[in-house]
Amino acid sequence: TRNLQTLPSPVQVAAEGIYQAFRSLIDDVIGHEGRRFLPVLGTLGLFIAVSNLLGLVPEMGAPTSNLNVTAGCALFVFVYYHAQGIRVHGPLGYLKTFAGPVWWLAWLFFPIEVISHFSRPLSLAMRLFGNIFGEDLVIIIIASLVPFLAPLPIMALAAFTSPPQAFIFVMLSSIYLAGAISH
Repeated sequence: TRNLQTLPSPVQVAAEGIYQAFRSLIDDVIGHEGRRFLPVLGTLGLFIAVSNLLGLVPEMGAPTSNLNVTAGCALFVFVYYHAQGIRVHGPLGYLKTFAGPVWWLAWLFFPIEVISHFSRPLSLAMRLFGNIFGEDLVIIIIASLVPFLAPLPIMALAAFTSPPQAFIFVMLSSIYLAGAISH
């Protein structure tokens, strides 16, 4: 924001476009009050998008094709949205959200909600890891069989499918965060 100009440079246009995309996603999923999460979700999304695209650099694998990286991102989201839920509702109030809409069905809803919440980081991590690892593996296999030109179509496809993987991760994180802070 230091060098914003009335007639923007291409870099400023790209940065504003990325910002608007994240802001509109958060506004659509969480609402206007979710804009306070924009720095966290935007940073996470940009990290994942850049990590995914790094796999297209020759002799380099995408960091997100390593399960440790995707699991770290997923665990961060897990801890963050629970912390925000506790901040909004208080510890006991947040625990009550796991009990369901009526008190007499709490015995049924509570274990289902706990299992659901603990499966979310596994789902986030495995989805991102599997998609990016698969792309990298196909590129490596094709490049080892027929080097130079043969992997280019797969790399072009990966260039178009990598950013949506980051978008999906951020969208699901926004949905989890919206559920944790909703009343």
